[in-house]
Amino acid sequence: MDNDKTRYRLASSIKNLMAEMPLDKITVKDIVTGCDLTRQTFYRNFKDKYDLVNWYFEKLVQQSFEEMGVSLTLREGLTKKFQFIRDERVFFACAFGSNDYNSLVKYDYEYILRFYRKILTEKLKMPLEDDVEFLLRMYCQGSIQMTVEWVRTGMKNEPEKMADLLIEALPEKLNSLLSFLRK
Repeated sequence: MDNDKTRYRLASSIKNLMAEMPLDKITVKDIVTGCDLTRQTFYRNFKDKYDLVNWYFEKLVQQSFEEMGVSLTLREGLTKKFQFIRDERVFFACAFGSNDYNSLVKYDYEYILRFYRKILTEKLKMPLEDDVEFLLRMYCQGSIQMTVEWVRTGMKNEPEKMADLLIEALPEKLNSLLSFLRK
């Protein structure tokens, strides 16, 4: 069976379970039972349930982040991210509710930190200076926390408003360095 098809079946199963219970209570047995696969198949594809959640998250965000700076502006890419979080609200509400060491909150932070670090080092053609690295880490941490809060409090702001708020919160030096993403 095709690996991605198997992974999507497992993701569909965990998403269904997440509608009924917290992520930390879901077992691998629950996941494989829900999609008629074996534990062996699960562990051939993922280390644990958090690895599955993180894989699914990456599949969801990959396209909007890859297009950012190419065919999408920073605002468009962030808006797209908030739109799919809203579209997948049950998944994200449950996934962001986990405090596991391998949680989606931690994974999302590392993912966006790598993304911004990569585009900045490519633009600057050198490693980031310590002060820029500090600002980037602080901004990414705050960005994730505000995203989690948005999800946990019912997603009252529209995706466009969330994108605007995150752009407005950029430290001046980062804002200047990322200005090419707004064209």
